Amino acid sequence: MTATIIPAEVEPGVLPRRRQLLYGTGYVAGACGILILTLVGLYLNLRTGHRVGWLKNNNIPLTQPNMQLITISMSMVTMQWAVNAIGRDARSQAYLALGITELLGLAFVNQTWFLYTQVGVKMRQLEGAYFYATTGAHLAMVIAALIFVALSGLRALGGSMSSRHPDGISAAALFWHVTAALYAVVWLGVYVLK
Repeated sequence: MTATIIPAEVEPGVLPRRRQLLYGTGYVAGACGILILTLVGLYLNLRTGHRVGWLKNNNIPLTQPNMQLITISMSMVTMQWAVNAIGRDARSQAYLALGITELLGLAFVNQTWFLYTQVGVKMRQLEGAYFYATTGAHLAMVIAALIFVALSGLRALGGSMSSRHPDGISAAALFWHVTAALYAVVWLGVYVLK
């Protein structure tokens, strides 16, 4: 005879909701984090070995990377606002917060593209492939996070997200926060330390 333990807050006959989307997002965010950290490590290792001629023909201004850091930091606040709003069933606030997060994310992508036109690093340079691999991988992660946030926003708009089922917005926020934290590493390793 087996005994089934049912938590007090769950109705009899109803299994507790599993959080597969949140767990899966955590695993994917961790894998992306390992990729970005590995690329930053390779970039710094190669830069240490070639310190004399590293980026000598290029000028990487700090204005755009600093603004990117500020922009993605502000988007973390608005993304957390969306999580809080959906947890309180304040749908209009959640939609506004998700929209502002999308706009800030698109501003980040625009700033990255503008930075690429300013630095003039060529792929044939020794540091070119590592520079674009590191920053481009993070840019791809930001674009994936933007798509994730947009799809979660559409699901919320359709009514499948609420205080009872906030997993989609929470998972998008988890991926967004990991993406923003990884940009701080890229900012320090690639743009500040040059």
